[in-house]
Amino acid sequence: MPNRRDLLKLSAAGVLAPSCSGWLPALAARAADPAGKPRPKACILLWMNGGPSQGLTFDVKDGGPYKPVETAAPGVRISEYLPKLGAQAKHLALLRGMSTGVSSHGTAHYLMGTGYQTGAMKRPAVGSVVAQQLGNPDSVLPNFVVIDGGQAGGLGVLKPPFHPAYTGPKNAPMMIDDPSKGVSDLKPLVSDDDFARRAADLDEDNRAFLASHPGDAAQAHATTAKRAVSLMRSDTFKALAIENEPAALREAYGPHKFGQACLLARRLVETGVSFVEVVNDGWDDHGGAVDRIKTRTFLDAGFATLLSDLKDRGMLDTTLVVWMGEFGRTPSLNHGGHHCKAWTTVLAGAGVKGGQVVGKTDKIGDVVEERPIDAPAFMATVFKALGIDHAKKIDNHGFRVPIVDKAGEPLPELF
Repeated sequence: MPNRRDLLKLSAAGVLAPSCSGWLPALAARAADPAGKPRPKACILLWMNGGPSQGLTFDVKDGGPYKPVETAAPGVRISEYLPKLGAQAKHLALLRGMSTGVSSHGTAHYLMGTGYQTGAMKRPAVGSVVAQQLGNPDSVLPNFVVIDGGQAGGLGVLKPPFHPAYTGPKNAPMMIDDPSKGVSDLKPLVSDDDFARRAADLDEDNRAFLASHPGDAAQAHATTAKRAVSLMRSDTFKALAIENEPAALREAYGPHKFGQACLLARRLVETGVSFVEVVNDGWDDHGGAVDRIKTRTFLDAGFATLLSDLKDRGMLDTTLVVWMGEFGRTPSLNHGGHHCKAWTTVLAGAGVKGGQVVGKTDKIGDVVEERPIDAPAFMATVFKALGIDHAKKIDNHGFRVPIVDKAGEPLPELF
């Protein structure tokens, strides 16, 4: 019977670790829906970690360092540095009225990553809730995947929360550290018969340990081991390798890690994964964002190509794409400070009415003048777009807890 050392060997082989190759083989088995069966809804969240400047991206003001330019959506203007997204603007709903009042990374991450303020009760990440509500509950495969989308050239900060909390370890995310990395570490180092015996012993060991030491940590360990063994038995991972995509499409997404992560996100959603989060770090521009925005052309290429690719494949109607950070940046100070009074998020797909702006800021983008949007309203909107009842209550060890803060109602303009 294997001991903890056996588990460490599996971890060293990249099986139990949060690696890029993690779940690609098994996910391939879910690639095709039966003919005529509607594709379930899914979400791709593009998280700009650190807080992107609304004034240099989607709420650009006249007289600022960069010009606001017309887009394919009449009356909607965005930064001159986002021409490809401008061409896709008919799909975009720009929520310029975001206003949360939380300006520190940790608490803002928590608020926008869960929909709740920090408190005594640990709340699950939005991805875990979506995985629980839309994912296949009988599958050992992850319904929530987080991909490292590289650096934006600025200061890295604490990552958003990914804890499954009371949705359970089954809805914890698989962490992918490199969308272009191979999966050669998945092959067992022993014969098939020996591997089958070890896997059976490991399962028996975990069952016995869980029986004598019940709890979330033990359950999470057993779930991870079960997923890992299932993965190692699969040889279908090549179906999801992004190098199998046409070279022209990979080039369109861009060579940056962010673009390739967006491509992998599309592939994962195509296989049936319910929630994929791409984290692009380095938007905490305390030294100023004006010059740095020029180096972030990967944002335009990756985001815009993701939208067009989803559209071409008939997937945009069922896939919600969200672009956001935890807050924005101050209009003054070279767009360098934290700014939570007025900032922008972007939604596209899944039936959301695009080509519009919701909310209006003052002439410099400092405060919201029309249609303020708080975190509960934003989160309720996301869940409505995904077909999830935002007022539904889910179990938390015997207590019924609302998916979204009871104050939150979806934005009717988007539906």
